[in-house]
Parts: sequence; structure tokens; C-alpha cells
Amino acid sequence: MPLPEITERVPLTLPDGRLDRRAVGWARRPLVDTDGVGRGLRGRGRTKRWEYWGVMTPTHVLALTVSSIDYAAVHEVWVLDRASGRTWGAAATVVPSRGVVLPGTLGDGPARARAKALAIDLDEVEGGTRLRARTRDVSFDVVAELPHGHERLAVVVPWSDTRFQYTVKDVARPARGTLWVDGRTVDVPAGSSWAVLDHGRGRWPYDVRWNWGAGSGESHGHVVGLQVGGRWTVGTGSTENAVLVDGRLHHLPDELVWDYDLADPDRPWRVTGGGLDATFEPFRTKVTRTNLGVVSSSTDQCFGTWSGTFTPPGGTGARPVRFAGLDGWAEEVHNRW
Repeated sequence: MPLPEITERVPLTLPDGRLDRRAVGWARRPLVDTDGVGRGLRGRGRTKRWEYWGVMTPTHVLALTVSSIDYAAVHEVWVLDRASGRTWGAAATVVPSRGVVLPGTLGDGPARARAKALAIDLDEVEGGTRLRARTRDVSFDVVAELPHGHERLAVVVPWSDTRFQYTVKDVARPARGTLWVDGRTVDVPAGSSWAVLDHGRGRWPYDVRWNWGAGSGESHGHVVGLQVGGRWTVGTGSTENAVLVDGRLHHLPDELVWDYDLADPDRPWRVTGGGLDATFEPFRTKVTRTNLGVVSSSTDQCFGTWSGTFTPPGGTGARPVRFAGLDGWAEEVHNRW
């Protein structure tokens, strides 16, 4: 049965904190109210809330995370120089969770993180979202613009009535601003910089694995955004796969096939299915390992460029959209949390 498209505002949870099945589906806008996530005794300790922004510029990669995973606040600011490979930034894990502000529902207020090594502020402003991050050795101030009519993939993934996730994957947001690093001021140039949001609210299983890939850019006369995922949605009936072409979202309802080898970091990744044939060429891998016994995390996030073709649904007459040089990333993650 095809996953329904949600077109009206709906709550994610019932009054007792269980999943409201009316929210299960996908949407072109953030229509799900997540204020009720965390209510009730069921699933205590399993609530996860976060905002992740990644910004690709011609010279640098900027990334930030503001999160609360119920028993801890986990934040990061990270900057990569694409030419030299040098990195700057800081990460913080605060137990118990404190010094963090996250809106109940996307767009309903600011997100803030304060820890010894970093400060992050996310604010909705006229025309987009302002991203500010600061550590001892690097800071940036960027606006991720929200063009008129720009569509965003919003999906509810239901493992059960007490385990579920609402995600908004927002790709190809034009970005502009300033980066300060090593005493230098570096432009985040409009027209060639792109931001991506991963917004999450839900209650998660303890042990989970996922793939995620995103790409953004102008190619062959179109603005193209690529959003692909895998593993964590298998068996739920939901997917987080979509291609954005000139602001119009094309949801891919089927699971995609991922082909890659982390043991060979220079080997291209390939993601296919649903009219998409995409190849990812990595140029840098960020490896993060955390092992605190009961809680552990393993992330291999590769940065690079996407190329390929996408044939929109619509029968044999649909013309393929070609794309190349989309800046982005692809990752494999295993969390026990």
C-alpha cells in the first residue's frame, strides 16, 4: 500500500505519547506537530530530538548539531578546509541533558546549545534560517535561505506505536554568510553555497543502523537536491528518499540499493532505484567513534560530489534529469543509544 501524502497539519502523538497513526505518511512541508514527543511513561529514555545543518561552500564544509537524546545533550561544530583537509571545531556531551533549547515543532522557536567548548544559535529569520556557531578556534554566521515555493521532505517512520521518528530532510537551501577561521574572514558565497537540514523528533529503538546521503547544487540548468536513506526504514512502509528539481519534490516510495565499501575510501558509492541512478565520489571521510559501554556510536561520513540521472514518475514520456557536481555527503551510522 503506497505511503499517503499528508496535506494537512496533524499531531505526531496521541495524548498518552503513543504514535498517532494519522501522521504516518510523507509531506512536502513540515506539517506534523511534534510538541507531544516525550509525553507519557512509555519509552522513557528513548526520546531523541535534534537539528543538524550541513553547509557546503566552494572552499569549506560547515556542520553543526544541537541535540538532546533524553539522558544527554550532544552537540558539535565542525569545519573542514576542502583544499588542505584541515579541520576545526569542538564536540560536547553533557550528562544529564542541559544547556540546550529545542523547539517542540520545527519553526516554532529557536534552537540553542551552550557547553564549555561551543555555542550554537539557530533562529528563523525573514527569508530563511540563521545558523551561528562558535568554538575557541572557529565560528560562522550563515543564512540558509528558504526560497518561495521550496518543498521539503517530511516523513514519519513507524517502528511501532511507541517507537517512531519524524524527520524533515531539507536539501538545496541556498546559503550565504561568513566564516572566521585562523584569524581570517572567509566568504560563504551566495550562488555557490548550499545548506541541508536534518530535523528529527521521535522515540528510537536501542540499536539502529542507517545510511544517509544528500547533495545540492545547480546542474544542467536546474537546481537539484538529492535526499537518499536506507536501512533504518526497512519494513516500516516509509522511506526518506526524494529528489528535488527546481524546488519541486519527487518522493521515491521504494527502498533504494546502496553499493559501497568503507574499506576502500576512494571507491565511489552508488545508489539506485525508483528512477534514480546516482554515483557519489568521495574526497574526505570523517570517522567518529564513541564507546561508553551501553551507549556507543560509529559514524563514517564521506564528503564529495554526486552525479547521475533521475527519471521522474509519469510514464514512459518522462525525460531524465541529468545532474553532476552536486556537493554533499554519504554516510553509514550504527548507534546503540
